[in-house]
Amino acid sequence: MEFLNERLSREGYSVSGLTSPRQALETIKTSDFDLVIADIEMPEMRGLELLSAIHNIKPSQLIIFITAFGSIELAVKACRAGACDFIAKPFKMEILLLAIERAFRERQMSREIVRLRSTLPHPEQDDFKARSPAALRVLEIAKRAAGVDSSVLITGESGVGKGLIARYIHKQSQRRNGPFIQVDCTSLPPNLVESELFGVRKGAYTDAREDRSGLFVQADRGTIFLDEIAELPMESQAKLLQATETGKIRPVGDINEIHADVRVVAATNRPVEEILKQQKFRQDLYYRLNVIRIEIPPLRERPEDIELLVDLFFQRACSKLDRQLLGITLPALRWLLSYHWPGNVRELANLIERAVTLTEHDSLVLEDLISPGTSAPESDFLTDAARRGLAIEEVAQAYIRKVIDLNDGNKTRAARILGIDRSTLYRRLGVPDDGTEE
Repeated sequence: MEFLNERLSREGYSVSGLTSPRQALETIKTSDFDLVIADIEMPEMRGLELLSAIHNIKPSQLIIFITAFGSIELAVKACRAGACDFIAKPFKMEILLLAIERAFRERQMSREIVRLRSTLPHPEQDDFKARSPAALRVLEIAKRAAGVDSSVLITGESGVGKGLIARYIHKQSQRRNGPFIQVDCTSLPPNLVESELFGVRKGAYTDAREDRSGLFVQADRGTIFLDEIAELPMESQAKLLQATETGKIRPVGDINEIHADVRVVAATNRPVEEILKQQKFRQDLYYRLNVIRIEIPPLRERPEDIELLVDLFFQRACSKLDRQLLGITLPALRWLLSYHWPGNVRELANLIERAVTLTEHDSLVLEDLISPGTSAPESDFLTDAARRGLAIEEVAQAYIRKVIDLNDGNKTRAARILGIDRSTLYRRLGVPDDGTEE
């Protein structure tokens, strides 16, 4: 024991050594220790008994056991009961020092675990999680749209959640008990668009061996969501216009019209004004669909929503993959908050599922999130900084300014992402805090 005390003291640890387990228990009651190192076999008390007694007093106390080779099985039981590690005799001091460092590192990780479940919004928001003013505005417009039966055009980059808003409108509308038919217009073969949407009669063309109802008929008394509508051929757009205006469709090969009580919600990730100028989208169809316009901002413009989305996707991935993870560490969450998300919500969902699948920890750590696709901008920056021989303070300042830029100059939000207070951020920037938010 004297050797251990001396060596650990030389390593910079403050050490107290006792030979009696019962005396150690009394000392633990009145004093705080970061770590307890004990033998598994002792005259007064065995290791499992000591572990139980310590955790009755201090449930989170870190304990490492030292054990002879013949007591390995007992030491494993101790770890299952709550010990953080065990070292088999005879051991090298370096092994014990590594075990101590690992215990402190894992404790710090567990203290930094973020559990966001309590922050979930009202369940009626479905999967479109909103805390930012921009996203709350989207939900407000969608809620109003659900109260009427007008056509809706949803715009925004790929992956922002256009389909979620379309489904939200349907679920909140009077058509909620009717079908919700989602159509990916990019997947419709150009020569079969009309038969897929409006149906076909037997013999209308070579492969039409029987009557087949179209998606509009399947959506009767419900909602049809036409995703990426700008990809429809111009000739099909004319028939779609007629269907939305009259509520009637004509199957391919039929001379008669069929009534279809359908609400149309459409979406595109392309700038509408641009495709109108290029004459790739009919203006009259645009006016018909654009009765209510909902523009969903990209995720990088609403970072306040990221925590809600992380929690949603984390819980969903754990359930899908049957993994019992505790949460996500604070450094990992900070990285998620500062990343620019070119793939928007879809990219975030896929990244979280990948991390939950591959992690070897009981919580998601930063290393679980970094991949070639997500780390490229940061890697280029760090490589360039290393080649230029920048001091760490210069790199830190550049990173701080980048986070501020990505948050539209909002220094309070940037400080929260960086994990520092506002005064520290201003000090690192070398400017006085004038007390106003930018």
